[in-house]
Amino acid sequence: MAEPATDTILVLNGPNLNMLGTREPEKYGHATLADVEALCRETAATFGLKADCRQSNREGELIDFIHEAHGRKMKGIIVNAGGYSHTSIALHDALLAVQIPTVEVHVTNIHARESFRHHSYTARAAFASLCGFGIEGYRLAIQGLAAKLGIKPKA
Repeated sequence: MAEPATDTILVLNGPNLNMLGTREPEKYGHATLADVEALCRETAATFGLKADCRQSNREGELIDFIHEAHGRKMKGIIVNAGGYSHTSIALHDALLAVQIPTVEVHVTNIHARESFRHHSYTARAAFASLCGFGIEGYRLAIQGLAAKLGIKPKA
């Protein structure tokens, strides 16, 4: 088993998020996944935390990452499960099973899009959900997670 990461949060991105910057830029913007990860690492550092950023297009691998976060005693999870948000009871169940404070993020406003995107299984396993802020939603999610954990920004 990997070493504990008690000062670490998991930033988990699901299918097609590796295509940020080129995929439908009119909806998702021009920022890349590397930009998202840099933003998350920078924001986490302001709270004395590390962001372990992962992306997968495979549901089972996303679940393995969630289980690993539990095993390593990570403080929290930021999750953008992409299309799996709307379909994956298994991701929902994994998030509930590990009992790690979780914030769901979506780059676009899922409620202003197609009706099949209006329901999110992952949101039901999170204490908060953000959508429609672009990649800035990740920063807001980390700030909210830190507040939930009682962690103040470092001077």
